[in-house]
Amino acid sequence: MKGKAVLSLICLVAFFAMSAGALLGPVLPFMVEPLNTSREAVGLILGIYTFSTALSMILVSFIADRVGRKSILVPCLLINGMAGVACYFSTDMNTLLALRFIQGMGIAGMLPIAMTMIGELYSGLERVSAMGKMSMTTGVGAVSAPLIGGFLATYGWNVPFLFYGLSIPLAIVVLFVLPETNPLQNRTKVGSSVIAVLAEFRVLYTIMLSFAIFFLLYTMVIYVPFILKDNFGFTAADAGLALGLQGMAMAMIASRARSFSAKYGKPKLLMAGFAITGIALGGLILADSLWQVLGLIFIFGAGFGMVQPQLNTLATQVAPPGMMGGIVSVFNIMKYAGQTAAPLVLAVVLLYSGMQMVFATSCGFAFLVALSAYIFKRTYDGLD
Repeated sequence: MKGKAVLSLICLVAFFAMSAGALLGPVLPFMVEPLNTSREAVGLILGIYTFSTALSMILVSFIADRVGRKSILVPCLLINGMAGVACYFSTDMNTLLALRFIQGMGIAGMLPIAMTMIGELYSGLERVSAMGKMSMTTGVGAVSAPLIGGFLATYGWNVPFLFYGLSIPLAIVVLFVLPETNPLQNRTKVGSSVIAVLAEFRVLYTIMLSFAIFFLLYTMVIYVPFILKDNFGFTAADAGLALGLQGMAMAMIASRARSFSAKYGKPKLLMAGFAITGIALGGLILADSLWQVLGLIFIFGAGFGMVQPQLNTLATQVAPPGMMGGIVSVFNIMKYAGQTAAPLVLAVVLLYSGMQMVFATSCGFAFLVALSAYIFKRTYDGLD
């Protein structure tokens, strides 16, 4: 069964996986007083979930191919929903952080299993198209989730947490509607090792590209708001709307993933996508008007939209038979590694060299990755 209902459900799973962080971004300032905490500490509400998600994905990578896909996905959806609703009733920071840690454990299995199921249900250009639609969904979510969170917060600082409860009925629908794509006879035995598979170059390179694109994304997400605030007087809400332009561009380009892949091929799209993100980040060094900054945000989103669907597809293609779930889980772990490394590395650059060097560093990194995509363009020869 590969109908629209199945792909729509998988895309919904991806949306809820993405919204765990994006939904709460605009709400954080309004949590400080009711939780009796500080502006510095409130960021842990996002940080503890990403840490838990990355940690739990390690476990998912080892068990993903040894059990049924729905055996992981349904419990993860339930954990996300129940922990999220429980957050609504939290009255202190410690309880909320504990619940967010549990919620991160649920998030850990959602996106990797969604990607893996697409990889097992589709092949060739159909797989690229399905990955493009999933990327388009997350792109739309990148724009809509902060708006949903901000709207719900008008009714109370804790009301946005109730949104996560929607993954509970989604879990029930997934249980009865989605097919099991990893039947018993296909499941990997306990002796198989994800670590051994990572020694293969094209697997390792694909995972490195996942790290790279999310390192670049967080350069944009973290440091462009400073430009908007310092140079143009933007509020946090205004900056959120401006950053939504990259989500719009990503969704537009990702929706054409199949046709682009058929016409140009994945290696060329990876080269072009990373080069375009580098141009956008480098352009921010010279931008002196609001329209230029907004245009560069949009251009960055277009480059990201070229890369992400192709990378998601490649993550499912480079995995050896019976190891797709584990490799896709490691692939997603590296997304969080990129998101974590960007603020750590670039904070040092900012401290010693200033904001322009932050964007110059990431610009140079983007072009180095684009160059590597050119050098290793034959890495993916033979894949469908």
